Amino acid sequence: MTTRAYIALGSNLGDPLATVQAAFAALRTLPETTLVAASSLYRSAPVGLKHQPDFINAVAAVDTALDAEVLLEELFAIEARFGRRRDFHHAPRTLDLDLLLYGDETRRSAQLTLPHPRMHERAFVLLPLLELAPDIFIPGRGPAGELMAACREQKLAKLAIIPSVPDHRTMRL
Repeated sequence: MTTRAYIALGSNLGDPLATVQAAFAALRTLPETTLVAASSLYRSAPVGLKHQPDFINAVAAVDTALDAEVLLEELFAIEARFGRRRDFHHAPRTLDLDLLLYGDETRRSAQLTLPHPRMHERAFVLLPLLELAPDIFIPGRGPAGELMAACREQKLAKLAIIPSVPDHRTMRL
């Protein structure tokens, strides 16, 4: 049995565009997991620490047989391969992979909180998520479309570059 999970991708160091595209390819290599869709790429201003480069952001949909915490460990391993360091909160990063949703599961442990605790406040997560799943409901928060309305003032720029992954418009979600 598999579970549909959504993963946020972000980068603002080095070549963020190339990094996010390479991260989509890395998601394809996850064990017992299939990358089923990739959102468009977006440029967003940093949250928290403002004096750093803009981010390139996207969201991926995967079907996985991995437990949520095992999936998270695999995402951390991909981040490490891309040189991710966790020097301080909101620090610039080569790659950030956040497990946003794992089916409709809610969980709070030392390692993992589901759904991601701040996803409902961030346009750079909600807009690409809505691209993949227009009617998605965030457990404990509500419909993502309604949550996005509260984030409309956050500026995002959709990039004309198509991710180098299967075209999500032709994939079955």
